[in-house]
Amino acid sequence: MRFLFYDSITRIEKGKDISGIKTFALSEEFLRGHFEKVALVPGVIFIEAMAQLLGWLVIYSHDFKLSPVLTLVEGAKIPSRLRPGFKAEIHGEIISTSKRDTLGTAAMFIDGEKIASADRIIYSHFDKIDPGELYRRFCYYSGKQSSEF
Repeated sequence: MRFLFYDSITRIEKGKDISGIKTFALSEEFLRGHFEKVALVPGVIFIEAMAQLLGWLVIYSHDFKLSPVLTLVEGAKIPSRLRPGFKAEIHGEIISTSKRDTLGTAAMFIDGEKIASADRIIYSHFDKIDPGELYRRFCYYSGKQSSEF
């Protein structure tokens, strides 16, 4: 089972920003047995969705030559009681990046209204990775073909 918390990447600009979509359905695996009476999307899922999408922007921006590891999330604002059955847009932006780390920010929106955000997301970089394999994973997990990038 894959625990990807975005469905597709809709826009990506190297070194700048990324956008994607996530539909939160009642059938999500993470909802099974989580709440007894009313299904609610756990707040950590919003943070993970933003971090995953922004992480792919980091990889793409560094030409698939590194693997980012999430090291810090600050200023996270998440909804306290949001039920499944909605489609969210996720937007991430790189504020600064170097060979060692990346600082970014991200937010989620439903119908243009911000529902969640993270003011600072920091990734440490590791460069012992096969760029070809990382590129293949990126194409697979983004829902795109290699010819679309």
